[in-house]
Amino acid sequence: MSPLPLDSGASDLPRFSAAAVFTQWGVDPLLFIGTVWIAGLYLLGVWTLRSRGDHWPLGRTLAFVVGGTGSFYVATSSGIGAYDTTLLSVHMVQHMILGMVVPLFLALGAPVTLALRTLPKAPRGVLLKVLHSKVAKVLTFAPLTLALYVVSPWALYFTDWYSATLHSTYQHELMHVHLVLVGSLFFWPLMGIDPLPNRLGYPVRMLIVVLTLPFHAFLGITIMGQSDLIGGDWYPNLHRTLSWLPDPLDDQHVAGGILWSSGDLIGLMFFAVLFVQWVRSSMKEAEREDRRLDLLERNAERAAAAGDGD
Repeated sequence: MSPLPLDSGASDLPRFSAAAVFTQWGVDPLLFIGTVWIAGLYLLGVWTLRSRGDHWPLGRTLAFVVGGTGSFYVATSSGIGAYDTTLLSVHMVQHMILGMVVPLFLALGAPVTLALRTLPKAPRGVLLKVLHSKVAKVLTFAPLTLALYVVSPWALYFTDWYSATLHSTYQHELMHVHLVLVGSLFFWPLMGIDPLPNRLGYPVRMLIVVLTLPFHAFLGITIMGQSDLIGGDWYPNLHRTLSWLPDPLDDQHVAGGILWSSGDLIGLMFFAVLFVQWVRSSMKEAEREDRRLDLLERNAERAAAAGDGD
């Protein structure tokens, strides 16, 4: 949603409430078109698979289209998008959706696996070369993605970057895309569903998730304790047209609390998902090992029986 000019219809924006999330809808053309294209390409891949009789889990389709692209559309086009430049607390909700929820669901949709199964030979070969390239290995290197994920919010809120996004529609939209890209680089290898370079074992994945938990708490507490306003004079100036706005510093404290609590909550949920995946993977590995040992035992018995017959 474009930033609200101070000299235009900002005074028409009603007081924010939970109902406003569902009533104040708008469309950001570039982001909307991009969202439709991405969801459409994914659904085309699913249709291609099923039209030739191959199976694709419904859960993955729902995760990518509803949970991933759907959450992105809601975060940028619903009341959350309408108020994201008016209240820092609302922006922080949007930040967590774009930076954590959307990347998680996109990774659960396994779009790389779908592309490898549906693309023609030439584009599939190009994708395989990209996956095995040095650039892909660098971009999925766990220490680098962790550093990007941790440093990015600090750079956003404690430099002039965030203030610039409030004054420029173009930079505001780029910020939305940036949050999703950084989150995807971090979460995609951790989910481990798609074939990506630098595949991590479950103990390492869970350790990385644990390392990120204090980060959200520390950043949220720092924002709550700030006496300087994030965004400079943007939010105080909005009081000229929106008299119902809360004190900017109070709203900033709420924003820090949202970042702290929601970050830890989503992180713990992701930790639980990884733990369940680890247990299931261990059980499947144990079953495969049992089958291998049974096969070896049967072959040994046949060889012994053949020797007795001779």
